[in-house]
Parts: sequence; structure tokens; C-alpha cells
Amino acid sequence: MPDTGASRVSYVPLRDDAARWTTASPVRTVLGVIHNVTSATRLLDLLEPFEGDPRVQVVFTCTGSSAFEAGIREFMTARELPCISWEMALGEKFDLAVSSSRGGELQKIDAPLVGAPHGAGYNKYLQRNRKPETGNRKPETGNRKPEAFGLDAEWLTHDGELIPSAIVLSHDEQRERLRRGCPEAVPRSVVAGDPCMDRLRASLPFREEYRAALGLRPGQKLLVLTSTWGPHSLLGANMDLVRRALAELPSDEYRVLAAVHPNVWYGHGGWQLRAWLAPFLRAGLILPSPDTDVWKAALVAADAFAGDHGSLTLYAAALGVPGLLGAFGEDVVAKNSPMDRLGAALARVAPDVPLERQLARAAAGRAGDERLDGIGALVTSRPMRSAELLRRLYYSRMELPEPEQPAVPRPVALPLPLPAERHEPVAPAAYADARSTADGGLELRRYPAALQDAVTGHLPDPHLVTAEGEPDSRWSRTADVVLARPPARGETFREAAERVFREHPGCWLAAFAGEQANSCVAFTRDGGRTTARWTGAAPPDPVAVAASALYALPDGDRVVVTVAGLPCVLERPAG
Repeated sequence: MPDTGASRVSYVPLRDDAARWTTASPVRTVLGVIHNVTSATRLLDLLEPFEGDPRVQVVFTCTGSSAFEAGIREFMTARELPCISWEMALGEKFDLAVSSSRGGELQKIDAPLVGAPHGAGYNKYLQRNRKPETGNRKPETGNRKPEAFGLDAEWLTHDGELIPSAIVLSHDEQRERLRRGCPEAVPRSVVAGDPCMDRLRASLPFREEYRAALGLRPGQKLLVLTSTWGPHSLLGANMDLVRRALAELPSDEYRVLAAVHPNVWYGHGGWQLRAWLAPFLRAGLILPSPDTDVWKAALVAADAFAGDHGSLTLYAAALGVPGLLGAFGEDVVAKNSPMDRLGAALARVAPDVPLERQLARAAAGRAGDERLDGIGALVTSRPMRSAELLRRLYYSRMELPEPEQPAVPRPVALPLPLPAERHEPVAPAAYADARSTADGGLELRRYPAALQDAVTGHLPDPHLVTAEGEPDSRWSRTADVVLARPPARGETFREAAERVFREHPGCWLAAFAGEQANSCVAFTRDGGRTTARWTGAAPPDPVAVAASALYALPDGDRVVVTVAGLPCVLERPAG
């Protein structure tokens, strides 16, 4: 077990003289069993039915059986979870224990044990070359095909005896798979729905609030990339999709968020993951911490997803979000499970077709797709009732009357302001695609330059925009437009522009922020000077957009520039 500090603590409610030291007077004690951070986040959802009841004290322990132990101590500390060592937990008697994993020597816990899935149902096989953590659960022999992890006798029994006293299922269809995998466990199964799915659905009325909290501007679309862990995951098998999403989707029109499984964060280290994704973070990728519920808010806020065989993909599909598969681990997905059916129903990302076109097709085909609706319905057969049914199960096992207030799913908390993805003072170089409209205006779409390649041909004739001070000579020496720093003390705009032209041999237009709000002063290499300003609504990055408009349409005193569907008027006063 990782050192949580619990091994040195005799937790107060468990002391023989607890009545002398405690403030509340709980009459039942529940043990929350943590396997790793992934199971811990699910466990907190499962324990929500105890909220508001001072008769129940919950303490936590960690089995020490996961390969992904990193982060557990920090997770517990950040949430102030009252924790005890695994050794202490095995020496105490509890009124109930709840676990969202099958790992560890759960058979040694002295309490009625409720076992629940740690994802969207039971959808994966555990690799057969992996030894069970206890060392005592032996795979059965013969011709019997294994069932999904969590529904198979290998992980539900010890020395021929069932371990859990109650096995939580989220959908009725899982009971038949349990019957095939461990028939003696069927009488202990309880269909209690999915608390995570219920919270997602309870959050849907507040979609706009989640979008605002995630920093989306009106009209922007959110693409969520969902990656589980392992070599067949999206990051493991197709990390280039992250690049493609940022490279091919116009940055003013789309935000891209990567929801990455905690086992990736804690298996490789958060620093390493951010280092691998650093070029994408500089280009605007949102990468929420793995120990938060930001991914839940993101699914509610999403316009599209691209995922793999992880639970988040199934949750997104169940919410009706249109999506694609960027990777899929057929070998680890349980046959005939909802995930298996989803893998057969969703289109794979094509390598040679613009991603925006593929997302548009997915969106057009999602509405009214009865096949996907049916697969999404397999996440839970007790929609919006999980809190109620879990509480009924828990209190019946503890032989304690339920609280009078109803148990209902609560919306996901609004994300706190996310940290800035870009920490560097220089904005990333961008390709700007300026196209004339039928009414003589411009439609401008911008894309990160560093992430491009020529496979999908989504940039027929762009111009390159970079900021003064760009360290990469690929962009600084070839940029068509340079966004210049303010003139130094005693330096005029023209003198500063001449310096820009000397230092950027490919530059034709140098643009400065004007003295008035939302204005721009631009110089061309042949000596021309233009002052322009936005009247009314200004676009995002007003100087950069104005500079691209002046480069694309050097003549005229007024032009309507549309960015991310927002038409903005750029005027050039005479003289």
C-alpha cells in the first residue's frame, strides 16, 4: 500500500474510547475500499447516498494491489478522506464495505461487501497473462469462455466462496452475462443503475453553464478526445489524432479537450504526459487533471467526441453526443458487451479525410440513430434511480432505516477556472485561411502552424502569421504577417516596423496594436501604412485578425470579416 500516513493513525471513530473524542455519534461505520485513483473517483460517486446522515461514519483504505498506486495519497489528502491502513482495515469489523474494484484481498474484509463496477458497466476482459493481485484466484480451465472483468468467477470467488455479498449491476442485461460467468453469484446481484450516468443526465439542463466554465466562447464547438490506458487506447495507438484535431479544426471555432485515463497520468507521471503533449498544449489543448470531475462537465458541454474503448466513450454516446473512434481495443473488449456493440456502430477516424468533414457526418447521422440510442440505453436500466437504489441496498445491509429525505442525483459541480494552457509569452504561429465571400467580405479560419501536415489538404492557400520574438526560424523567417511588439521608448511605429522587416525576411506586413481599443496599425514592406479599427463587436485576437484581413484585402475602406460565425466590421479611416 502507498504510504498515506494512515498506518501511523489510530482513526478516532475506531478507537475503543471513541465516544470521548468524537463530535457526532455515528451508529454505523462503512469502509470505502480504494484500489487506485480511477476506482477512488468512482467510489465517491457510489458513496454519495450517505450524504446528510450523521449516523454513518465512512473511513477509507487502500488495498495496495494496483500497479497504478501513484497519486492515491495526494487524492486522499486533497479530499481530506479519513483513511486507515489496509492492515488496520483487516483488523476491524465494519457494518458495510463498498468497493468499485475487484483487486486486493477483499475476502479478508470483515463486513458485508458491495462490489460495483468502476466504469460504465462491465465491458472489458482482464488480460489473461496478468496474475490476479491476490495470487489465490485461479482461472478456470475447460472450454468456458471468460466473461467481462467483474462478471467472472475468477474475480468474484476465493477458494470456491463468493466474495461480495452484493454485486451491483447497472443494467439488466449484465445479469445474463453474470449467469454465464459465475452462476452462483446471480442471487447476490442487484440492478441499481449507474450513479455517474445519472449525474451526467442531471447536469444536461446546465450545459451552457459548463461551456462557459470551460472557457468556450458563444458559437465555439467543443471536441472531447477520450482516452483510456494501454497500447490500444487513443493515446497509445493514435496519439497523432490529438495533433490532427488541433491542426485541422479552426482554432477560433473549436476547442479541444483531452480526457485522459488516470492510469496514464499515474502510470507515466503527470510531468511526462504534459511533456509529450506540450506542442498540443501550446496550441490550445485543454488537459484537465485526472482526479477531477472536469471530464463529466466536458461530456455535458461537448459537441462531438473522438474516443476509444474506454467508459467515457460509452458515456458520451449515451448522452447523444456524436462521435468517432480514434482507436479501439477489440482484443480487450468483452464480446456482446455494450462497448463491443458501440465499436461496431461508430465510424473510425479516416486518416486522409479532413476531420471536420468526418465530425459533420457523425453529427448528421447521430440524430435519430436508433442503433446508437439502443446502445446508449444499455448503460443503465434504472435511469435517474441509482442514488435511491444504492441507498436502499446499503441501509438494508446495515440494518438501518433510510433517511427521510429522497436520494436524488445531483448535477456535476461547475469546473473551477482552468489553468492557462499557454504559459509562453509568444503566441503560436498560425496559418490563416482568408476566403472571399459573395458579398465582398472575408471568412477567416486560423490553424496552429506547427501541427500541420499535407495529408488532408484542409489548407489550400493560407498565409503564415507569427508573433515577433518567435524562436522557431521556420516561422520567423517565412511569416507573411508579423504581429509586432509595441515600439520601444523613443521609437516610432515606422522605425519599429523597419526593424521587424529586417529581422523577418519573408514578412510583407507588420501589425501593431493601435493606441485606441480594438485598433491596428499596419505597415507593408513597400512603405505603405494603414490604420484600421473594429466597429461594434470585435473578433477574438483583434489585432491578429485585422492584420490577416489587411493582408488578404489590401484595398477598401470597410470589410466584414467573419470569424467563428461572428461577422465583424473592420474600417480603415481615410488618410
